[in-house]
Amino acid sequence: MLESVRQPGRRRLVSVAVAVVSSVVIASVIVGMRTEPDGLTVTGLPEGIVGAAQLNALEFRVDTRGHDAKELRLELDGAPVAGTVDGDAVVFRPGPLADGEHRLSAEIPRGGPSGWLRAGPGFDETFTVDTAAPQVELAPTAPVRSYREPVSVRGRIIGAQRASIGSEPVPLAPDGTFDITLSRAPVRAELVALDAAGNSTTVPLAAAAAVPRIRAVHVTAHAWSHEGLREDVLELARSGRIDTVQLDIKDEDGVVGYDSQVPLARESGAVEAIYDAPSALRVLHDMGLRVVGRIVAFRDPAVAEWAWHAGRPDWVIQNPGGQPYSSKYGPIAFTNFAHPEIRRYNIALAVEAARLGFDEIMYDYIRRPDGPESSMVFPGATVDAAVSIADFLGESRGPVHDAGAFQSAAVFGIASTRPQQIAQDIPMMARHVDYVAPMLYPSHWNAGEYGVADPNGQPYDIIVRSLDDFRRQTEGTGAKVVPWLQDFSLGVNYGPAEVRAQIDACAAAGIDSYFLWSPNVRYHL
Repeated sequence: MLESVRQPGRRRLVSVAVAVVSSVVIASVIVGMRTEPDGLTVTGLPEGIVGAAQLNALEFRVDTRGHDAKELRLELDGAPVAGTVDGDAVVFRPGPLADGEHRLSAEIPRGGPSGWLRAGPGFDETFTVDTAAPQVELAPTAPVRSYREPVSVRGRIIGAQRASIGSEPVPLAPDGTFDITLSRAPVRAELVALDAAGNSTTVPLAAAAAVPRIRAVHVTAHAWSHEGLREDVLELARSGRIDTVQLDIKDEDGVVGYDSQVPLARESGAVEAIYDAPSALRVLHDMGLRVVGRIVAFRDPAVAEWAWHAGRPDWVIQNPGGQPYSSKYGPIAFTNFAHPEIRRYNIALAVEAARLGFDEIMYDYIRRPDGPESSMVFPGATVDAAVSIADFLGESRGPVHDAGAFQSAAVFGIASTRPQQIAQDIPMMARHVDYVAPMLYPSHWNAGEYGVADPNGQPYDIIVRSLDDFRRQTEGTGAKVVPWLQDFSLGVNYGPAEVRAQIDACAAAGIDSYFLWSPNVRYHL
């Protein structure tokens, strides 16, 4: 900030101070001064270059004490301008100005009616405006397979004095080019370039980690601990039929299948050391396989029952009478997705698993219970259930990525056409995940859905048509679609031909990835 005293033929600076707010230089007044009776005091004339943000706030205040403020004549770049009289002062806000040098003149004329005679007190000063922000050109970044891998960011910045990515300075060559290697793929990162006038340009860095192809099978904690079932899965990998294993972290009973150190998991009794997670990850990674950790989020009888009996009823979805919401899943089965502690618990499990080495975290049962929403109460909820569910994914994505893993969500197949039925708004959710995993099991569709007369008997047709809808729903969100396919019999016997028909439908829809679900962990590949 500065204040200057202007008198004919001389200039005296009283004080200058500059404040930087959000990487933008802004001038403000901190000292007032009265000149001798014949002088004018002006506040707001800038020293240095005026940037865009400073220009928006630029205000000149000319103190005319000892003179009639109405007599003050102002010129900007040789043209008369009008200020606002404020007591013994005139306030002038120039508003938008072109880049370049500008001249501000002020005088109280003396003499007769001959007009403006430059004989009275006044000043004549120049200042420079530069509102052009730096230009940032980013080179395409080669995607990596994990948020744990380092990535190089290259490009050129024109007109910047300095630049940074987060707290890390970006070294700029004399011609503005730069090449910096980040320790891992950027997560919610931005490149900020700043010039001498305080003008800034902010460019978000797209996540340079891309979800690789997924050909996976579902494996429960108990199945992994069973030598025969585990060996069957590993044989699928050895023969090249799968490249990914989905291994349960927290299952439909709320059981955390390995020795988790998350406090609430231990306090509620949810931890059962069914398998050794670090050992399982070593085995799978040594075979070149990726591992997706599945967390059944809000269907969680273990924590729901514990919370209800521990005096935390607001952690549980209730009925209008204030009792636990009962459903086909049990008398106390669903935790309250709107409660901060429940959200923190699931995110803590996800972060712990990612740090252990799980390559991806998939949330399942990330929804409200099915049934009329009027029969449910979500204590503390302030937004619509679908919004709350999507917001949870938004809260989780940063910590999960920071811990090195991708994030995804398993969703109902019907959610693309009936989002309110279970509070799964696909476009809204897709903005917060690396991929959406719709459960497109043919046995779960109604006759005639998507124009398919018998979905369970026409696996190819229902998969290809529903995938087209999910691709449309996720367009522009940045999320891929990786479907769950059916490898179990329900009404129609499913074997290799039916599984292959679904995989072929994925290929026809332009999707090369999928998960296979078999509750008994036996697969027809």
